Formats: sequence, structure tokens, C-alpha cells
Amino acid sequence: MLAEWSVESSAEDPVLVIPWSDPSDPTGNRRFVDLRENPYDLDHLPEAELYPPLMHALRALNAPRSPVFTAKCDAWRLSPKEDADELEQLRLNLDIFDDASSDASHGFVSYIDILWRERSIFTSFHQHEQLLHRLTRHAAPLSYPYAILDCVLRPALVDLTGPQEGFALSLYIKALGHDPQSAEENWATALDAVVGLVRSKDLSFA
Repeated sequence: MLAEWSVESSAEDPVLVIPWSDPSDPTGNRRFVDLRENPYDLDHLPEAELYPPLMHALRALNAPRSPVFTAKCDAWRLSPKEDADELEQLRLNLDIFDDASSDASHGFVSYIDILWRERSIFTSFHQHEQLLHRLTRHAAPLSYPYAILDCVLRPALVDLTGPQEGFALSLYIKALGHDPQSAEENWATALDAVVGLVRSKDLSFA
């Protein structure tokens, strides 16, 4: 699996603010849901309901023994017609295609914003750098040649029991396939593997 990470923490880059809500959503449904406290609210997230692998990932990442919790997510298909440039960039990045596999013309993408529950990690840029080095190092040998893990480290402001400044990770999983179904299947297996790494002892500071 191709695994990369970057930092977006300049003054012009957005800060992840929790709790959040989407002012353009008249229903009020697009908002932060604390799945640690309300795990059954997964049933009310349209993205999770539409894509069961995403629901499984959110359940695992917010479970009591998970070192992280989630703040925001989304998932979507890439079509050859509307997303040709992005699909071509994915093919170039993966750099694995020969004549037999050049028909990988469909894609699937998701992101999940995660934050570490341990305050000492949440507030430390240095520890997040270490986490990203470990995460990408362990992801790289995984046998998912049609998938990319793209991690973005960004500032976060959490105000649930009082304001706290720290950092969040945006985990992007991008996958290709020769049709929509295979692209989604490649995404789902890669997502499951990355969630397993996030929850594993390999990333622990203990």
C-alpha cells in the first residue's frame, strides 16, 4: 500500500473545530456526533448507513479500547467521466499499471478525521509526527496495490468539557478498480487494514 503523510498547519490552513455543525444543512443532521458517548447514533449517519465498511470503521475507532475517536467522515465514488483528472493522478501515484491493468478506471475515496484520546498525545506535534512515521511504515508493506493511505496532520480545537488545542489526523483511503464494485471492495479492505493499524500496539507509546 502506498502510504504518505503531510502537514497542513499554516495560518491559511483550516483548523478542525469540535463540536462542529454545517450551517448550510437546514436539517441540522450534519454535525459532530460523539460516537464514544452515543454509539447507536451511527444509525443516523447517512455516510455510514450507505457504506457498511465505513460504519464498521467508525464503530472500531470509537470503541472503548480504541486510542482515538472520530470527528468527521465522508465517502464517495470517483467516476471516469466527472473525476478523470483525479483518477489519472491516482494511477500515476500508484505506478503499478501495465496493459492488463490499465482499465482501473473507477475509484473510491473516504476520509475520517481522528483525534487521540490521550491528552499528552493530542497536544504534542512531535508525538503525532512519530505516530505518522509508524503508521505509514507499517502500512507500506501491506499488500493492497490498488490503494493509497494519505494522512494529513492538522490543528484541532476541541471544546467538549473545556477548550483544548491540539492536533488531528485526516486519514484518506483512496482505491482504484476496473469497475465501481471492485474499486469499493479495494477501498473497504484497505480501510479495514488501516483501522487495525491505528488500534494496534504498533502505534502505542507504552
